[in-house]
Amino acid sequence: MHYRELKEAWSELTAPGAPFEVVEIPVRGNMIRMFKNAPPSVRELWLSTAAYGDRDYLVYDQDRLTYAQAHAQVNAIAAWLFEQGVKPGDRVAIAMRNYPEWLLIYWACVSTGVAAVGMNAWWVTDEMEYALQDSAPKVIFADAERLARILERPSMTGGAKVVAVRTEAPTGVIPYAEVIAGGGAMPEVSVDPDADACIFYTSGTTGVPKGAQLTHRGCIANLLNMGFSAQVQGLAVAKATGVAPNPAAAPIPAGLLTTPLFHVTANNCGAYATTAAGGKLVLMYRWDAGEALRLIKREKITAMSGVPTMARELINHPDFETTDTSSLMTLGGGGAQLPPDLVGKIDGQVKTARPNTGYGMTETSGIITAVSADFFVDKPESCGPAMPSFEVKCVDDDGETVPPGQVGELWVKGAPVIKGYINRPEATAESITDGWLHTGDVARIDEDGFIFIVDRKKDMVLRGGENVYCAEVEAAIFRHPSVAEATVFGAPDERLGEEVGAAVVLRPGMELTADELRDHLGGLLARHKIPRYIWFLNDPLPRNASGKFLKRQLRETLKPEAAA
Repeated sequence: MHYRELKEAWSELTAPGAPFEVVEIPVRGNMIRMFKNAPPSVRELWLSTAAYGDRDYLVYDQDRLTYAQAHAQVNAIAAWLFEQGVKPGDRVAIAMRNYPEWLLIYWACVSTGVAAVGMNAWWVTDEMEYALQDSAPKVIFADAERLARILERPSMTGGAKVVAVRTEAPTGVIPYAEVIAGGGAMPEVSVDPDADACIFYTSGTTGVPKGAQLTHRGCIANLLNMGFSAQVQGLAVAKATGVAPNPAAAPIPAGLLTTPLFHVTANNCGAYATTAAGGKLVLMYRWDAGEALRLIKREKITAMSGVPTMARELINHPDFETTDTSSLMTLGGGGAQLPPDLVGKIDGQVKTARPNTGYGMTETSGIITAVSADFFVDKPESCGPAMPSFEVKCVDDDGETVPPGQVGELWVKGAPVIKGYINRPEATAESITDGWLHTGDVARIDEDGFIFIVDRKKDMVLRGGENVYCAEVEAAIFRHPSVAEATVFGAPDERLGEEVGAAVVLRPGMELTADELRDHLGGLLARHKIPRYIWFLNDPLPRNASGKFLKRQLRETLKPEAAA
């Protein structure tokens, strides 16, 4: 394989004077890596896309917006927000499905130094209330389903103005049409690179979500990391084969967004990359492999990325062989490791597309690593090398760096690392040490610098790309009066990678069915967090010497077919 050429290409592209030159700069008391030629904020990125004018930008069902039309609406939203007294440093919440308005509102916020709060569209009323009270937005944009939850409990808004998107606006709620009716120009502001661009919530190990503060510098660094990954691997292959790529032959990108925009996978990776290149973003109401195939054919999609199960369902769909997918150039995903067999299947079954993946976190504004094509096929169990704006190391339980090739918790440091968690200084201090983010993932780094994730240190289930923290589900289970003991862990699942499992011991004399427990949890947790597998046990749960439940033992002994 071309690992020597990869190192050469890497050095060339990051050298002084090169497009991806890397420098060290002081940020929040630490020296971190950043691209020298990066624009200072996301505002510059969005404003630069006005040059794409009449190109298609956002496609949803029968709706189609050009860049010029998108800029007109973004300008109008930004002007309206400022008329309402919203100013740089304030927050605006977006609580809706992947409608075009999601991105228009997002660009209006980040272009004016206002932090966009991405509300998880799957949250139930309690979860929405927590995040709104935690983030204290000045304005909330909500679609029909989220608006219904707000109207259930109006006090959750904290007095924020509420705008109804793609639904009727009841009394006291502002119609979206009114927001954009006045037009207006983009307000003139200067955006600090270290200002919050957005707040994205991650499930909390302590039972409540944490609002991660992604900065403008971090979001821009992530975009350049993705651009670098594509260029460095292409250049390495060109050096090895002598066949140079022809940029002029590349089509205008067309990306199919299959995952929610309140996650970095769809927003910071999918939407940013396609938007920066003047490409077209095609949005779906919900994931459906047959509909995805139809859109790939109709819109000449060049890239589809989602959680691994989506790529598998696409190539296994009965219509796959008869659908024209020849526009596809990359197919892959993030949010979970692509199983090695799927890497080979994508490479073999999709004639024009190469497999790709990235490993990252909300806390790194997107990717930490990226790998594609020949390198991914050669090392299908790896998630690739860390991108140039990161330093990485594997450490033992004392925080000491382990020798090369040995396993330890992966720590990363660089421009994309979040500022911290809003209102959670203890959680921030626990997660970030002298600029080093503790990923909670156990990894090893091979002689080529490729990272292999081997386990998770965090008590978490990774269900179809969604982090479900066990403590949060356990806390909700324990709110049922019949429960004496409970522990939650990941159960293997062929489609989603893992499903949520719970082992439960009831109080003496109490009775409870799995459906009754799920009904109880339905009012407290988003649907994807509710255990699919529930085992009711008669004996106390096994514990170690320090009193912690032995989750691994339960995972190995409790079989899905025995669950309720």
